[in-house]
Parts: sequence; structure tokens; C-alpha cells
Amino acid sequence: MMRTASILLELSAAQAEALAALRTAYADACNRLVPVVREHRLWNRVGLHQRSYTMLREATPLGSQMCCNAIFSVCKAYKAQKELGRIRKDAPIPEIRFDRASVHFDKRTYSLKGETVSLYTLDGRITVPMRLGEHQRRILGSGQPKEAELVLRKGQWFFNLVVETDDAQPVASGPVMGVDVGENNLAAHSLGRVFGGERLRDKRDRYLALRRRLQSNGSQSAKQKLRQVSGKEMRRVKHINHETSKAIVQAAIDAGIAKITMEDLTHIRERIKAGKRMRGRLHRWAWRQLQTFVEYKAKAAGIAVEYANPAYTSQTCSCCGELGKRSKHRFECPHCGLRAHSDLNASRNLARIGSGAPLSRAVVNTPDVGSVDMGNHVCASQ
Repeated sequence: MMRTASILLELSAAQAEALAALRTAYADACNRLVPVVREHRLWNRVGLHQRSYTMLREATPLGSQMCCNAIFSVCKAYKAQKELGRIRKDAPIPEIRFDRASVHFDKRTYSLKGETVSLYTLDGRITVPMRLGEHQRRILGSGQPKEAELVLRKGQWFFNLVVETDDAQPVASGPVMGVDVGENNLAAHSLGRVFGGERLRDKRDRYLALRRRLQSNGSQSAKQKLRQVSGKEMRRVKHINHETSKAIVQAAIDAGIAKITMEDLTHIRERIKAGKRMRGRLHRWAWRQLQTFVEYKAKAAGIAVEYANPAYTSQTCSCCGELGKRSKHRFECPHCGLRAHSDLNASRNLARIGSGAPLSRAVVNTPDVGSVDMGNHVCASQ
């Protein structure tokens, strides 16, 4: 499991200038790679390295490994764009600007010693004290340091260090929790809680309208404001996803849950047919980030995580297994009379799948699932 420690660096004025110069050169290298990516539709790390490494070494003051790191950063950014559905076969590759980009460090460009870190700069290595709190010390002491990102935030430099840790001892036995994620409601879990998404959705719609106005303006100040708005939106979404995932996993811990089952939503943006406005919302829906946060927090607590095919989970009754009727947030079963929040019903179906029970009761030779425990929702066999 990977965890990240965000560490404040205690720099002298000269050291801060050295990191600023490195960041400028690194951003320039990344921006030089963008035309290559767009022209050749190439965001494979090996392929981009073959086409651009020599050019970077000649055109920038970066050392060999930092050139490789810049290639890594650009490939990572474009792969993220593709995952978000913003890269399409029939459209030009979007331009990404890296003017405010973080600097990627690997084990060849930094080293730790006690509570200091040695960092690559254009003028040689510098050794910098790290300001470590109890939280950062706990993460650093829990595993093996891996890669890191150097970030400038509100005039202060942070070293966001990824640490690979062992998963906690798995919970020996216990019930299964189903977690359904959605665009209208952020999530619902089978123990009975729904996390509403109205405020976040409205906020993101306002951000979208503001971005469109700024994009149509086209001035330099509008572009600068656009970058600020985009960063603020991403931080807001990340914060809410952290809070939601923390609450979900804490509920699982309190209930003695042994496994969490979530939907496998890979390629959902390509599968769903919807209008232009809804497609825009789907492309801004950070479901994968929320699932990732739930997964790593659960594994840290010894709770297993699996992903299941979401087919019919929103249309099937979680009590009797027959097809019911869903209308927005309401689910009704004409067979057994169940009335429930549609997202809660879907989460309980995911818990059912995670427990090894079939989703539909119409399957021939269906085993008895009367003892299947889905948190606080237990359905007896009919």
C-alpha cells in the first residue's frame, strides 16, 4: 500500500532560489514535450523517451535523470486526461501547460538521512532539514520511501513523499459492506448511509461556468485566473473525497466489516450514452479517486477490497433478487414490496455479491442465502 507524507522543507533563501530555478527548468522541459505528445499522440513513457530525450538534454539545463522524470510527469498527466475521457480518437490532443507543475523526484534524485533530505538542483545537491510532525514520522517509519513530488504552495516548499507500507493484518472474518458511488450522491454504503453530492455538484457546475467565461476571454490574466480556479476545484474535490472515504472506512471498522465490495466502473464514461451536459458531468466525476481513497484506507485497517460487475445492481431488489423499478433516488420492488433509497439498494446488492450470493433469485439451483449478512440489512430467503 502507498501512503504520502507531505513534508514542509526548512530552506535558506539560497536553497529556495535553487529549487525555484529547478522548477522553472523542469516546467520548461515538460512544456517542450507537449508538442511531441500532441503531434504523435504519444504518451507512452518509452516511446516519448526515444523521441525526445536527446532534445531535452540539448535544450534544457536538466541532468539526465531529471529529463527522464520530466518525461514521466508529462506521460502521467496525459494518461490522466485519457482516463478522464478528455482524449478522443476523433479530436486533437488537448494542450497541457506545466508552468506551475510539481517536480518529480525518484530515488536517483533525492536521498534521506535522519530528518534531512538531499535534493538534486541545477547547481548540485543541497541538504535540507525537514519539518516532521507526528503524522509524517509515523508514515516514514511505516515502510520504504519511493518517489516524491516537490511542490510550491503559498510560498512554501513541500516534499510529498510516497511510502510503500505493508497492509495491516486482514480481518479474519466478518460481514461484507457494499459501497455504491454515484454522480448525484457521492456514495452510499450498505450499513445505511448516503453521502449527498448536491453541494459539490453545484460548486463544480459553477466552476465550469467560470472556466468557460475565462476561456472565452483569452487574456493573460484570464488564463492565470483559469489555472487558479482549476487548482482550487481539484483541491476541493480531493478534500471531500478524503472526508467521505474516511467516514466509509470508519463505519466499516466500527461494524467489524471484513471486506468492502465496490463497482468496477472502468470505461463507464465510454459506455454511458447521455446528453452533452450529462457527459460533461461524467467527465468531471472523480469516482476513481474516491474508490482509491476507500481502498487504501480500508487496506490500512486490514479490510479487503474487491470490485464487482455493477450490471443490474441498481435494478435488482436487494431482498428478493427480482427486478424492481428505479425512479431517480427511489427503488420499489413490485414482488416483495421493498421500498428503499436506490443507492442504498445498489450498495446492498454489491454486499450480496461480495458475500458470494447470486444477484438474481431467478437463477436455477440458487443456493439459500438466508444467512447472508449485509451489515444492518439482512434479508431472509423467500
